[in-house]
Amino acid sequence: MHKILIADDHPLFREAICNVVAAGFPGSELLETSDLDSALGIAREHDDLDLILLDLNMPGMHGLNGLITLRNESPSIPVVIVSAEEDKQVVLQAITYGAVGFITKSSPRAQMTEAIEQILAGDVYLPSDIIRSSRTITRRTPEEAPLSPELLYALTRKQLLVLERMAKGESNKQIAYHLDIAETTVKAHVSAILRKLNVSNRVQAILSAVDVDFSAYLRR
Repeated sequence: MHKILIADDHPLFREAICNVVAAGFPGSELLETSDLDSALGIAREHDDLDLILLDLNMPGMHGLNGLITLRNESPSIPVVIVSAEEDKQVVLQAITYGAVGFITKSSPRAQMTEAIEQILAGDVYLPSDIIRSSRTITRRTPEEAPLSPELLYALTRKQLLVLERMAKGESNKQIAYHLDIAETTVKAHVSAILRKLNVSNRVQAILSAVDVDFSAYLRR
């Protein structure tokens, strides 16, 4: 059973996301609000919330400033941005500012359920279709990558494959399936990747690797 706050000023969408959560996670306790101030109040009163689904454009948000305020006041509660926005930079900025996921309002019901399930399991969720489609056509060379070639060459081939799929927004479960390895093995690779790249968490690894041309390193 989960306790989830749905913060969105559009009644029809709020009802729709409530239905998605209720169907996908039976027995969950759902709280609703339509502006940032009341969302902050509910978060203060219910510090046992498992998740906040936060609309990017509801009253009081002022874009990602509302996310920053909520994260500062309730840092222990995971926050997911739910928005019609489909710009890659906005998605990545939301993750940078502390969101554990970004769900687009155009997502199919099954994809929303999968995203919430992934986040509740402790993973970060990124809309992989946006991350892939928004990439620049001209790929960066190894020398231009945000991660130094030395750090990337320190990774094994399997770790590079895992990092590549992390950067696409895949969960450990999805990575395990696509690479035909155990999920525990993926977790071990992720830990090694974070250590070798000198980053402290999965989000930092994703942000630093999202524009890396992995083919340049996998050809070796």
